Amino acid sequence: MILFFGTRPGKTELKKLEGVACPHCMQINTLTATVIPNYVHLFWLPLFRITASRFVECFHCKRVFFREEFTQEMERALNTG
Repeated sequence: MILFFGTRPGKTELKKLEGVACPHCMQINTLTATVIPNYVHLFWLPLFRITASRFVECFHCKRVFFREEFTQEMERALNTG
């Protein structure tokens, strides 16, 4: 019997961070968070989520912030809603 087992990225989730200022250019309401979950799958069916890549991008200055660069304001906005 052949088993197809592995990991694969899930559906990308986008969330606009309302009321949060970009730490680089100080513009408000220009940050968008992207979350890309990774799933363990068996026969191309996702079983459970193992990790999630998170980053925030400012559409004004094009700066990207990774998880270790998030401010408390960014974390708070991501965790609410």
